[in-house]
Amino acid sequence: MTIGGVRLLTTVILALVGSGVAPAAPATPAAAAVSLASVVPAPVTATPATGVTYRVTAATAIYTEPGSPAVADVAGQLAAILRRSTGYPMPVVDASSPTPTDGIALLLSGAPASVGNEGYQLDVTTASIAVRANQPAGLFAGVQTLRQLLPPTVESATVQPGPWEVAGGRIVDHPRFAHRGAMLDVARHFLPVAVVKRYIDEIALYKVNRLHLHLSDDQGWRIAVNSWPNLAVYGGSTQVGGGTGGYYTQDEYRQIVAYAAARYVMVVPEIDMPGHTNAALASYAELNCDGVAPKLYTGTKVGFSSLCVSKELTYTFIDQVLGELAALTPGPYLHIGGDEASSTTAADYATFMNRAQQIVAGHGKSVVGWHDIVNAPVLPSTVAQYWGTTTSHAAVAAAAGNGIKIIMSPANRSYLDMKYNSRTRLGQRWAGFIEVQDAYGWDPGAYLSGVGETSVLGVEAPLWTETIETLADVEYMAFPRLPAIAELGWSPASTHDWTSFQQRLGAQGPRWRVMGINYYHSTQVSWPTGS
Repeated sequence: MTIGGVRLLTTVILALVGSGVAPAAPATPAAAAVSLASVVPAPVTATPATGVTYRVTAATAIYTEPGSPAVADVAGQLAAILRRSTGYPMPVVDASSPTPTDGIALLLSGAPASVGNEGYQLDVTTASIAVRANQPAGLFAGVQTLRQLLPPTVESATVQPGPWEVAGGRIVDHPRFAHRGAMLDVARHFLPVAVVKRYIDEIALYKVNRLHLHLSDDQGWRIAVNSWPNLAVYGGSTQVGGGTGGYYTQDEYRQIVAYAAARYVMVVPEIDMPGHTNAALASYAELNCDGVAPKLYTGTKVGFSSLCVSKELTYTFIDQVLGELAALTPGPYLHIGGDEASSTTAADYATFMNRAQQIVAGHGKSVVGWHDIVNAPVLPSTVAQYWGTTTSHAAVAAAAGNGIKIIMSPANRSYLDMKYNSRTRLGQRWAGFIEVQDAYGWDPGAYLSGVGETSVLGVEAPLWTETIETLADVEYMAFPRLPAIAELGWSPASTHDWTSFQQRLGAQGPRWRVMGINYYHSTQVSWPTGS
């Protein structure tokens, strides 16, 4: 350890003693370390070292790639988790060598080129733990795996007794698909910033790297737009069933984007159009073809609203709204919806989507749209998100054949707002019941006829909120199905096995209990006693 590292370690220990928080005493009975084979999503390879364990102690430090603030930030997040639950100082210091001899090292060297930008290599010996990657995103992914290899109580908000052992061996891991998403609908019921941040933390643990925020719909507009202020102030003033609704200021949206980015999650914002627009139409009469603003809407039926395709003001509106959103969003995508536009003729829909795609491109972004968008001519950079309930769709297959990338979100497999069964209090059933095995039992790369693996950008699990009002509701519908979708997006198809998965998933139960996640205790999953 460097001299600076020793000074920092001493300072932190003194601070802990002064605050009355003592490092946890070593525990004598050593519980069995968590198996390398228990990780969700399943790694590409996991090779255990029999009889080898590493123990995190009060002397453990976290060593980081020198000169990399991004790596130091990943290390800081890990240290915060470990300090909270172990009571140990866990100083974060620059590594003095690319070959660690003690502690936990996060290094941008030594990883195979094959793991790409998001993969990692994790080595655990009796002396040290080394996470190696080519980019900080890979180190973040490796840290999420390391968290799962520590006892579930490592996620505790208070100091626990330990021991803090990690099973020895090597994991080499990288994602199958680039896009591994979760969609959160904040339009039907508004969800505060704190809830969104909590969900980001929960999805990031399972290597989900996209948060699709559904920011507008008939029932509410959830993002402040300076050039059209009534959208948020008036259009955001209600939600399904009534209530006060709400919206994010631009500063709050920036907070969400930054919080997600620190966890290697890219925010993909959606402004749904030309349908699902009653909140906008109610906010500004001039957006309507007849110049008359409809009333605010708090129901759940869809397909009745549409922007006025023939008005040039409509495209000025879209340009200004998407321009502000593009400036707030560092990622390459803007989602423009495009689904269920049944009040728009096919010709008008094609005209509208052609203009809208060009506007998005003018702001330096690429379009994502629900798969309905392939019914209009699409730009080569446009991505279509399949939400259907069938395994064939000629127009989507044709688009894929022309080079359009597809995000797979079949509603009867991946929609987290579908009920688990007929007894589920929350959710809907129009796409059928989705138990955990249904969510897991499909292959995104071979699901839709004519859409091969190379055409699939990835997977996404949408959570619509017609019946969802609280964080507890969100968690109950997302867990344990979200980790199932996450594994389909990350893990090689060769690792997909229901028997193995339901056991590994069950092992997450004690961790969720410690984290306070309100999850559904599916009878299909082997949950440990007490979880």
